Amino acid sequence: MILPKVRDPRFVTIRRGGTLTDSDHRLLALWAAACAEHVLELFESVRPEDPRPRHAIEQTRAWVRGEVKMMQARAAGGHAMGAARDLRGAARHAAYAAGQAGVVAHVAAHELGAAAYAIKAVRAAAPEGESEAAGRLECQWQRDQLPGAIRELVLDDQRLRNNICWSVFDC
Repeated sequence: MILPKVRDPRFVTIRRGGTLTDSDHRLLALWAAACAEHVLELFESVRPEDPRPRHAIEQTRAWVRGEVKMMQARAAGGHAMGAARDLRGAARHAAYAAGQAGVVAHVAAHELGAAAYAIKAVRAAAPEGESEAAGRLECQWQRDQLPGAIRELVLDDQRLRNNICWSVFDC
């Protein structure tokens, strides 16, 4: 995950000197979890016995509900990314999407990581010659899931960071 050298204050919570409200932080986490869950089957079809990516998504939602601390959600995200390490292709990207969703509780700007890895997973799973179209459809699905309160924030973040680290948000 590539983050800018200077953190965007819109993704830093108010209590840490930024402008992000707790409610918008929770919405970013829920959106990231939805993006990751949308492609989770691409991991689970390869590693059905490995619960780490699903657990990370569950911990993200539990954090939003106030049931777990940020450190628990962040740790689950790290474990999900660990599940990706020896994989390739769609399964790897899907596990990374879940991991990035898990760490949104810690750093809100990881929301794009969850979305980008989900798009990469769909592209990798698509039949030859259809990956770009599949990626655009996934990107549009993700945008359709954006709550109004964070829609412009996320779309602006996609515009600002797409060329420097993802190149998947051209939908």
